[in-house]
This record gives sequence, C-alpha cells and structure tokens, in this order.
Amino acid sequence: MRASTIVVCLLTLPLLTRPAAQSPGGAARVTVYEGARLVVGDGSAPIENSAFVVENRRFTRVGRRGEVPVPPGAARVDLTGKTVIPALIDGHSHIGYMKNLTSGPQNYTRENILDHLYRFAYFGVAASQAMGSDFGELPFQIRNETRAGKHPDAARFLTAGRGLAPLEEISHENMRHAAYVVTTVQGARADVQELARLQVPLIKTWVDTRGGTIKTLTPDLYGAIFDEAHKHGLRVAVHATGLREAKDLLRAGVDVFAHMISDVDDELLALFKQHPRTTVLLALSAPRRIVSAPWLNPPNPLIRETVRPEQIKRLQDRLGGQSVETVEQGRQAWERLARGVRLLSAAGVKIGVGTDGGGQNGDQFVGWTMHAELENMVVAGMTPAQVLVSATKNSSEILGLDDLGTVAPGKSADFVVLDANPLDDITNTRRISRVFLRGHEVDRAGLRARWTN
Repeated sequence: MRASTIVVCLLTLPLLTRPAAQSPGGAARVTVYEGARLVVGDGSAPIENSAFVVENRRFTRVGRRGEVPVPPGAARVDLTGKTVIPALIDGHSHIGYMKNLTSGPQNYTRENILDHLYRFAYFGVAASQAMGSDFGELPFQIRNETRAGKHPDAARFLTAGRGLAPLEEISHENMRHAAYVVTTVQGARADVQELARLQVPLIKTWVDTRGGTIKTLTPDLYGAIFDEAHKHGLRVAVHATGLREAKDLLRAGVDVFAHMISDVDDELLALFKQHPRTTVLLALSAPRRIVSAPWLNPPNPLIRETVRPEQIKRLQDRLGGQSVETVEQGRQAWERLARGVRLLSAAGVKIGVGTDGGGQNGDQFVGWTMHAELENMVVAGMTPAQVLVSATKNSSEILGLDDLGTVAPGKSADFVVLDANPLDDITNTRRISRVFLRGHEVDRAGLRARWTN
C-alpha cells in the first residue's frame, strides 16, 4: 500500500490516571504541537501535517492537524517544515569513564556521569543503558534520580550494575575492573541474585576469547547465569562476537547480543529462527571508523559543540596514522559485519541500537556515537526507516522501557524536532532543532555554552 493511500486513525487517550501538572497560574500544562511531519517510530508511514498533544509530560492525542481535538486553553507550537521523531534509545554504553583525554575508573564520579547523561540528551537520546561497567551505590542513586526526573536536561540512566566475567577479563584499569569474578556455578547464581535485588533491567556478561588471548566462561557457567536470570525475570546481554561462541550462546538461551557477530552463516540464521526472542545491539561505530569516519574531517558541527579540540585531534591522528594493512583488515572485517547485518535484518531478527559510547577502544564521543551508529547501519544495508525503528521502538522494547520508543498516547513525551527528514537521509538526525524529554525542552544552548567555554 502506498503511503499516499494510508488513512491515519486518530488516536486519543482522553483520561489520564494522574492529575495534570499545574503551571504557575494554576491551569493544567497542555501543549499542542502542530504542522510537523511526524515519524511515529513503529515503522508506519509518517503523518504529514501532524498534531500531537502533550499533557502532564505525556502524549495524550496523536493524529493529523485539524483532526486532533485541542483542549481549551492549550498552548500551541507551530512546527511547520520540521520533522519529529521519538527520542532515541542507546542500548549499550559505558557511562562515566571518559573525560577529555583520559579514560578509566578514576573518572567515575557523579559529576562525570551526569555530564555524559546531559550529552546524550543534547543529541536527542532519552535513555542509555550502561552495560556492566558500573559499581558502588552511585549508579543506582543516579538511576533513581533520572527516573524521577530530578535532572530534567539529562537522559535516563539505566544500569546493569556490575557485569559477570572470567578473571582474565578483569584489570584494575579497564571497565570490567569491578565485575563479579565468575568461577563456580553457585557463585554465578549468587551474583545474579544480588543484581536482581538491585532491580537491574538486565545482566551483562562476557564470552569472548579476545582473539584467542583469554579463556571464556564455560557453558556450565554462562548457562547458570542465564538460568538464574530467567528465574528472576531478567534477560542476559552478552559481549560475544565470535561465530562459534554465538551459536553456543543461542543454544543456551542468550537474550541479547551486545555486539554484532563477526560473521553470519546459514547455521547461525537457523538458530536465530529457533530463538526468535533473541535480539542484537549492533555497536558498529568502532569497527566502521577504522575504514571511514566522514564526520571527522572536518568535524561535524555537533562534534565541535561537544568535544574538546585536543580530543578531536587525537582521534584524527589515530585514524590518519593507521597502516595500510590495518585499514585493509578493517575493510574486510567491516564487509563481513555489513553482510551479517543485512542477513539478520532480512531474517527478521530484532535489531536495536547500541553504540558502546564511552567505551575504551579509542575516542568514543559520548552522544555523538548514536548518530554515527545510525549512519553505519544504513551503510551496512538497512533502510533509514528500519534504522529509526531500531533506534526507538526496538531499543525501548529490548530494555523494557514501556513508556518510550514511539509517539503514541500514554507514552512519555520524549521527542526530537529535526530541520530535515531522516527518512530521506539518515544523517538528518543530526539536524537537531529541539529536544524534549518528559515534555520538558532540554536547554541545549545552556549545555553547549558549558562545554565550549
């Protein structure tokens, strides 16, 4: 069916279970946003000349302009010529470790974690899932604060707490320094039980030989992690990129691959079909930029607004100084990854977006990596429409964020206003005009001033 023939049904949610927030004058805060092209986030055709109502920080009505009832006294915002998308969701990050030219546990402070969450918000990211690199009480405190909206200009912080890893994965200098050391089935189960009490959304573990340099967790150990997590209603995300390990993990009941698998064959595709609930967060940014980083030379304006010049130069020097052999190896690896992305997508595997932002494999510009990742997914062979669904609806479902992911009645009013249509060119997600989280407009100018002064 052509988009021009689609009839858009008016969606309404006339009653809310919570009282409306009050403005200083005592009236309920109700705003109708009109005129934009609205990409709902579920893969349906965009609503041209749309209107949506935000009340008490939630979407209450969504449809076409002139067809959506506007509550009396509502404020009106004209978005004619703009495109609106749901706020983006980053399913895989390592928040709090990077700070200018340094990266490590010494930077893991309240100030730096919040700074990263502000950066995500600046780039239109509503929530980011830290994947097993957190420690202590601080991440859970900040999780609760952002969940309650205490930091309105910050993205929501989701934490998996401490990951579970074999001893050889752990160093006092890396992001696994505080991971639970898994050596026995009983110990693995106890670690999962502790994380369940902390109400994490998922468990993170590592099953990667690191190029044959370490011994991974054995099937009985990661099998115990899966089993115990599932008993507590938790999913398990695994860092695993090898084809053989991926097959074994699928047979064992893995829920989420935190990285794209290095290669894909017919047997792997058959295993995915046997396990249709297993999802993949691609994390293509680091492997792709070995081959090409068109946003770096010259730096995209968003990078100049959020990254210090010395950090930009370091990445330019690193990539510019790569040997011909390294680039060729990277090109071959990228082609395998891209082929695998196309195969998984065609097979109907649910793909979400994870950027590995803040990771220690080089300069990961926090927040920016989301937009680089979207471009990489299109370069790999997905369509812009598929990528937007991955970055919104799919990622929110993978992380269990029921109130995010689409512009629909009852959802949190988290959305991004763009100056151009990303369905035409995915890099238009970078043409950000305004960002709203929970109905609050993020003070991007104030954040930008903080970072550029």
